[in-house]
Amino acid sequence: MRLLVVEDEPKLAADVVRALEGAGFVAETCADGEEAWFRCETEDYAAVVLDLGLPRLDGLSVLRRLRQAGIATPVLILTARGSWTERVDGIDAGADDYLVKPFRMEELLARLHAVLRRSAGKGASTLAIGRLTLDARQMRVSVDGTPVPLAPLEYRALAFLMYNAGRVVPAHELADHVYGVDGLREANTLEALMSRVRRKLKVEAIETRRGFGYIVPENAPGSAP
Repeated sequence: MRLLVVEDEPKLAADVVRALEGAGFVAETCADGEEAWFRCETEDYAAVVLDLGLPRLDGLSVLRRLRQAGIATPVLILTARGSWTERVDGIDAGADDYLVKPFRMEELLARLHAVLRRSAGKGASTLAIGRLTLDARQMRVSVDGTPVPLAPLEYRALAFLMYNAGRVVPAHELADHVYGVDGLREANTLEALMSRVRRKLKVEAIETRRGFGYIVPENAPGSAP
């Protein structure tokens, strides 16, 4: 999944990106509120990790603009501000969760996974669709309880499709969340990746809608009626 980290402290931004990429995400960064607003308005992100103390435009203003524009991208706020009134202001402005600095990366990842599950309407710690089970914390996928060894890019693709189960995901959107917008890839790279995922799963879980994209149906084979 493709995330945006908005943080003006270079070392913290680098540490957060390293933790997110280690957890299987594609992470992009920017360091000021104006750029954050522009990128969130024009790009597609699964979630935004947003600092409040930003130059040019503060994070709370960015968040308010997003919600006023009808942009529902999940937002996890990071801030050194710890007062309860500022936490309330963030939640009232439309934040999905709030994390006060300093924090442990394990907590950031746990909260982010929870935000993503809630935004997808999936509240459990694991996601089960048909014969597939996804454990986001362990970055593992299993079929009928048997673990399936997936490479990082394969896992990213399948996880994004499962979190968007029941929706046809356009190929360009899936590619952005797997490789990042600046990722170098040829036209057939995504098709080859999806072929490898299907081959490893050995179940009919991913459908190709020619000219539209890919979908993991909510009523995949083996799903409860």
